[in-house]
Amino acid sequence: MDIVIRPIRASEYQELGEITARAYLDDGLLDFGESDSYLHELKDVAKRAVAAEVLVAEEQGRVIGGVTFVPCGGPMADIAGDGEAEIRMLAVDRAGRGRGAGEALVRACVQRAGAQQGCVRIVLSTQRSMHSAHRIYERLGFVRTPERDWNPVPDLDDITLLTYELTL
Repeated sequence: MDIVIRPIRASEYQELGEITARAYLDDGLLDFGESDSYLHELKDVAKRAVAAEVLVAEEQGRVIGGVTFVPCGGPMADIAGDGEAEIRMLAVDRAGRGRGAGEALVRACVQRAGAQQGCVRIVLSTQRSMHSAHRIYERLGFVRTPERDWNPVPDLDDITLLTYELTL
């Protein structure tokens, strides 16, 4: 099957929000399940699309995943510094996994970062249990940066996010 990566259309915001939320919920990535405050952020694709570039993976005319690409200096950056772009909220529908959509989305972000003047690296945060995503990042040349690992909820010690970077 051919997977097409393209910018999201406004008519697809809700669909991608549900795909992203389901991926995080079904994979047990939200510590507080349906009541996790991050769930609202995952669903709010319209908000992300204003502040960053949201890309979708489409297969046979159906959206099967998406990612948020934060360009250098973008307001949605969690860890990116000067000269760094960031990847956020990568998710692929369970039924669409294993066919290269996740990797294609990451590659598209790397290409966008490389085309940005002054962008020297692309960074991302990931959870310890996201092993499939880690394999994608490492296959594409990303390296772990443990010195940048961080905790989005300082009151909870077990939510430390791992970080990766790719020098362009």
